[in-house]
Amino acid sequence: MLPCLNKKLFGVECLGCGLQRSAFLLIKGDFAAAFALYPAIYPLAILLTFIGINFFLPVKYYAKIIWTLGILTGVTMVISYYLKHF
Repeated sequence: MLPCLNKKLFGVECLGCGLQRSAFLLIKGDFAAAFALYPAIYPLAILLTFIGINFFLPVKYYAKIIWTLGILTGVTMVISYYLKHF
C-alpha cells in the first residue's frame, strides 16, 4: 500500500487516509471492515459507479445527481474525519 504523504510529512492524517485499505477490503468482500476503516467508501463507490454507468448509458438528470452524490461523499468524509480525530 502507498503511504500517506500528508501523514508522513506533517504527522496528520488527511481526508483520504484509509481509502486505499478500505477499497482493498471492499474488493475482498469484507464490507463491515471497509466501512469501519473508511466510512465514505460507500458513497464514493456509488458516485464512481454512477459516473461509469453514465459513460455508457446517459442519464437525464446527470449533473444534479453527480452534485448530490459528490456533496454526500464530501460530507461523509468530513464527518468521519472529525469523529476519528476529535
